This record gives sequence, C-alpha cells and structure tokens, in this order.
Amino acid sequence: MNIPFRSLVTAAAAAATFLATIAPSGPAHAQPADVKNVVLVHGAFADGSGWRGVYDELVARGYRVTIVQNPLTSLSDDISATQRVIDRQDGPTVLVGHSYGGTVITEVGVDPKVTGLVYVSGLAPDAGETTSQQYADYPTPPSFVIETGSDDFGFVNMEKFKAGFAGDTTDEVAAFLRDSQVPINMSIFDETLTQAAWRTKPSWAVVATADEAIDPRMLRQTAERVGAEITEIDASHVVFLTHPRAVADVIDRAAKESGQA
Repeated sequence: MNIPFRSLVTAAAAAATFLATIAPSGPAHAQPADVKNVVLVHGAFADGSGWRGVYDELVARGYRVTIVQNPLTSLSDDISATQRVIDRQDGPTVLVGHSYGGTVITEVGVDPKVTGLVYVSGLAPDAGETTSQQYADYPTPPSFVIETGSDDFGFVNMEKFKAGFAGDTTDEVAAFLRDSQVPINMSIFDETLTQAAWRTKPSWAVVATADEAIDPRMLRQTAERVGAEITEIDASHVVFLTHPRAVADVIDRAAKESGQA
C-alpha cells in the first residue's frame, strides 16, 4: 500500500506536537542532581579520625565521603583546608561541621557546589560576627576548661577532659581523645566571618542535649536562628562519635532534601 508523502509529513508533525506537550524540556524542567558527596569538618581539640563511624555509615549508603583535616592555626587556614576538599568534589555536596567546624562551614559553605549545611553541636556565627560572640548569652559550661599556653594555643584540661568533652564515651576512648587532642590557636575565636552560608543554604542541626562543652540551650538558639531542621540526641559533645548512625541519618536526610531544592 502506498501512503502519500504529504500524509506522512502531516502525521510526523502531529506526533512531534503531541510529544512536545508531554515531554519536559529546557532548564525549567531539569531534574535536580542527586547529592552523593559529603564533606565532614572537625572542630577544635580534635582531628578528622573521630568521624570514622559516621564515615562508615554514609559510605555503606552509597555516599562519597571526604574528611577535612583542619590545622586549627587560623580561621583562614581552616577555610583554605576545607575549600581544597570542596574543590575536589565532582558535584553537589553536603557540608558537615562539628563544634567550631560549624564556623568553618558557615564561611566556606557559600561555594556553589554546597547544597546544604549540617551543624553537629555546631557554632554558626553570622557575617560580621566572631565565634566567641556566640557565647555572649551562654558561657562555656564549668566542666569544660581550656588551658592556654604562652603561644596562645589551647588544650582541654586533662583532668576534666572526659566530663567536659566526651562524657558518654568509655574511659579508654576518652583517654585516647584526651591524649591525641589537637591544640587550637585561641585567636581563631576572635576572627570575624565575612559570609554566612546559612543565609542562602538550607541547614540541619544535631543538638546534643548532654553537651558539656557548649550549652545545649545555645545550640538550640543557634539552630533556630539559622532556620535549621533540628534533631536532638541525648549525647555529649562528641555525639558524632557515640551516635554515628543517628548523625548519619541527619546527613542522609540533608543530602536527599537539599538535592531537591
């Protein structure tokens, strides 16, 4: 059977018109990219090894996880260390900061690759503020004692370390953390931030309700100010170490939800 050429052309045009009405096209219909990269940023008096449990949980869920090793010598040095790791990510990334690491992710999280921020017992100053200003209404709990040397680098007091920093760990784990602690240049806490990523990026927060290094009331206030989705966990300051699955759950949720933004 011979079908006239003109009829074929008409049918093809009609089919194309129909497909155009049902098929998404152009940037307005682009599907958001899955967030598969997670960058973990430690805080003061520690290094990145404490993230191992969270790392294992997230890797098992299919994430590509990278851990920053902050030198803790200046805010700019720690920002640079974190930025180098972000630069190595191959796509959308969730940025996670513990304690002072929250200050770092607040400044560097404006990077376009960063889709969301997770604060784990984290500090989150605003642009124009210092980390120490976060403590204006809630001083450091008495069990958390910092000893500062003549070079202005501080260590957590040896005798009070477990009570103030790692109260829900075993004595053996607390001793290891105490004896491997990384001193921080105390002047970091008086350095002023120039950017606050939480003003433009969605945020999540883990509040450790038994934290003896940062008053939990301050953690809640901070999380509320940045508009974070808050998860409370009955844990010490090192909640990421003692409750890695619960912390990983929050990061997992942040990756999924920020990827849909």
